[in-house]
Amino acid sequence: MSTDQIQDPSQGKKLALVTGASRGLGAAIAEALAADGWHIMAVAKTSGALEELDDRIQSAGGSASLGPLDVAEPEQMAHLAQSVGARWGGVDLWVHTAIHAAPLCPAGHIDAKELAKSTAVNMTATAQLIGLIEPLLIARKGTALFFDDNRAGQKFFSVYGATKAAQMAMVRSWQAETAKVGPRVVIAEPKPMATALRGRFFPGEDRSVLADRHDEARRILAAL
Repeated sequence: MSTDQIQDPSQGKKLALVTGASRGLGAAIAEALAADGWHIMAVAKTSGALEELDDRIQSAGGSASLGPLDVAEPEQMAHLAQSVGARWGGVDLWVHTAIHAAPLCPAGHIDAKELAKSTAVNMTATAQLIGLIEPLLIARKGTALFFDDNRAGQKFFSVYGATKAAQMAMVRSWQAETAKVGPRVVIAEPKPMATALRGRFFPGEDRSVLADRHDEARRILAAL
C-alpha cells in the first residue's frame, strides 16, 4: 500500500481539475487555488512542467495530483474522468486552459496539420470534456471556468481565431443550457499577460506593460 493511500493529502479539500495546468495562466491558477487550500488535479502533456508545478505547490504547503495526459486523446480523457469520479466522486471547479496556438499565417497559407491539431485541441477536446466532466461538476454543484481570447477576424489569426471562437461558441451554448439547472459555467476575459503564448503571437511587444499571470489568476478567482 502506497503512502498516498495511507494518508491522502486531498482528504477534506475542495477539488479543482485544471486542464492545461503546466504553464501560463493554468499553472498560476493551480498555484493560487492550492495556496487557498484546494487539492489540484493538474493535467497537461508535459510531465516535467507538471512536476515543477507540483514542487512549487508542495513548497507552499499545498497538494496536487498529476495527470500527464493529452486532452486531444479521447481514451485518456475518458480514463481521467472515470478515475476522478472513482476517487473523489466529483469536481468542485474545472479550469480549462488547454489550448493549441497555431503559428500566425495568412489565411491563404494555412498548414493542414496545424488546422487539424487546433481543431482537435480547441474544439473536439473541449466538446468531449464538457460531456465527461459535466456529471462530476453536477455531483458537487461545481463551476466550470473558461477563458475568452477574441481573435476571430484579426489578420493572421485565421486558425487560432476560428478554433478559439468555435470553442467559446460551444461553451456559451453550454452556459445558456445550464443556467437554471447547473453546473455553473463562467467565462473570464484575462488581461494581456506576459506569457509564452502571447510572446509567440507578439514577439516584439514590450512585455513590461503586460499583466502578471499570477495577479490575473488571483483577480479571476476572486470574481468567481
